[in-house]
Amino acid sequence: MKAMIFSAGKGERMRPLTLHTPKPLLVAGGKPLIVWHLERLAAAGIDEVVINTAWLGDQFAPALGDGARWGLRLHFIHEGDVPLETGGGILNALPILGEAPFLVINGDVWTDADVATLPRTPTGDAHLVLVDNPAQHPRGDFILHADGRVSDDGDSARLTYAGIGVYRPAIIDGWRAVIGETDGASATPPQFGLAPLLRHAMAQGRVTGQHHRGRWTDVGTPERLAQLDAQLQSPHG
Repeated sequence: MKAMIFSAGKGERMRPLTLHTPKPLLVAGGKPLIVWHLERLAAAGIDEVVINTAWLGDQFAPALGDGARWGLRLHFIHEGDVPLETGGGILNALPILGEAPFLVINGDVWTDADVATLPRTPTGDAHLVLVDNPAQHPRGDFILHADGRVSDDGDSARLTYAGIGVYRPAIIDGWRAVIGETDGASATPPQFGLAPLLRHAMAQGRVTGQHHRGRWTDVGTPERLAQLDAQLQSPHG
């Protein structure tokens, strides 16, 4: 299985830290956030990882090399000065990701989730990792049903998407009909988010998920990065 780490965002909420360092290369617990992901992916048997870049993208290859130190083969895809967003990023990376299901991780989260527990072949178009709602996102994102389906409709309690999932390339099929004439959809290459495609697949019952009850942090502010760093540096981290 191959994986993709979203690393193209500008990290505007993390400024001034991200004025000179892209967010996935910010350090917590003695190593960059993205390195935590690379270690976990390698431990799970992943051997190839696509890293999409935009903001300060020229820093990634010098910092990470070719991936050999983790037993990985890294592919860097520079999207230009303007990120292609999550859906556009996947579409742009499909020539490398191939036709088999692949794993996707947001480069700006930290978690102890074991990606080896994820299905290599989801029953539908996607299988998502969901977590308890953090303080900064109390309403959550999606509903995880008892049968493992994930939906966006209903009054049941919601969980937060952890930024980790296994996707079939089919999640991108027909993206233009789903996205419509949104800003960036007609650009070359196109820019569009993944969330509308996920909700479209959910409406067809083609998204499943699992609840990770362990540690997870959306490193979205300098304060949360400092908190994570302190936790990882502590003797019980």
